[in-house]
Amino acid sequence: MLPKILTWNVRGLNDINKRLRIRSLLRQWKVDIICLQETKLKQITRRTIQSIWGCQYVGWAYLPSDGALGGILVMWDKRVVENIDKFVGEYFVGCLFKNSEDGFEWAFAGVYGPNLEGEWRLLWDELASLCSWWEMPWCIGGDFNVTRFPSARSGDGWQNHAMGEFSDFISELGLMDIPLLGGGYTWSSNHA
Repeated sequence: MLPKILTWNVRGLNDINKRLRIRSLLRQWKVDIICLQETKLKQITRRTIQSIWGCQYVGWAYLPSDGALGGILVMWDKRVVENIDKFVGEYFVGCLFKNSEDGFEWAFAGVYGPNLEGEWRLLWDELASLCSWWEMPWCIGGDFNVTRFPSARSGDGWQNHAMGEFSDFISELGLMDIPLLGGGYTWSSNHA
């Protein structure tokens, strides 16, 4: 059985009602590894984790927010994967996992990318360093705050330098960009 992974920009976890709605959805979706971006939480405790994901066999690692900006939380079901190592960077939380069922080792990085154009290169360098540290199969997901192609953006669809760097990063690390299933974008502002 392959672990089922969910990444989601939740735009804040400070509201208990929002955490309860997320918990209800997580129960419905039956995922094994969850990466939440833009948590806006400086500290995450076991109590916080239980309010988000009711799984009693949960492990987690997080990058605290910088005030009300950013923050990443990665949680996993310890019955499905064992966490062997973890590393928290400036823009990601990296976890080295071993599948409980077959012993397969692999790595996951949950990303919340910078919003400033000049800082994307820092993210690419940071992730490339982590990938070379843990030389094994990778899954990298999250909110990079940049797209690869103008068609992946709503609005005018302009091309910028960061899009090219993002594509180069994916190519240099030998990653595959898995296509989005469902809607045209990974977000919705509930506007037509």
